[in-house]
Amino acid sequence: MSPKPMARPGGRSARVQESVHAAVRELVGEVGRDALTVPMVAARAGVTPSTIYRRWGDLQELLSDVAVERLRPETDPADLGSLRADLDAWAEQFLDEMASPPGRAYIRDALLGDPDGSNAGQCSAYAAEQIDAVLNRSVLRGEPVPDTERMIDRVVAPIMYRILFRPGRLDAEYARELVTNALDGPEGRLPEHVAAGGPAPDPAGTRPGGGQL
Repeated sequence: MSPKPMARPGGRSARVQESVHAAVRELVGEVGRDALTVPMVAARAGVTPSTIYRRWGDLQELLSDVAVERLRPETDPADLGSLRADLDAWAEQFLDEMASPPGRAYIRDALLGDPDGSNAGQCSAYAAEQIDAVLNRSVLRGEPVPDTERMIDRVVAPIMYRILFRPGRLDAEYARELVTNALDGPEGRLPEHVAAGGPAPDPAGTRPGGGQL
């Protein structure tokens, strides 16, 4: 089962979070991350420094919270008509966004202010939710699909490892290669038409209208 996303705060709490997050993003663009301080953020957001300290603890945890929110996908995965095409497109976009300079900075901040691992779990949940959307759509088309955890292990995990520890080969070809390995790897090999991105064969040998081929 995929991790459940954390609920967003509501009411005044949501307004405080929104204003503080916006202040962080604006100030990072103006003065840079290294010059940022809690009093600067508080003044820009129209709250007291104690409000920030009570809610986030310190600047690093605030930056981490902002990063996790910025890593939240804004749109559903593209629907290109087949499991393989959808996964290729999603993996390419995921790699491109995570490996970009802003993506790397958000990943770093998300992990640095994450003493209990909850931010890492939330970022993992974002990826799992996107993969679930692709797989559920494919199920409705009648396509066999792999397990979400298989896609996390074989697509998301290698991309994140390379971003963090072994940069290089972070391109669309690498993303598609990972999808191929996930769909057509040595274990749990999927039917050939799924790995190739084609439609399922018709075992009855009939046309969509019901006539024999």
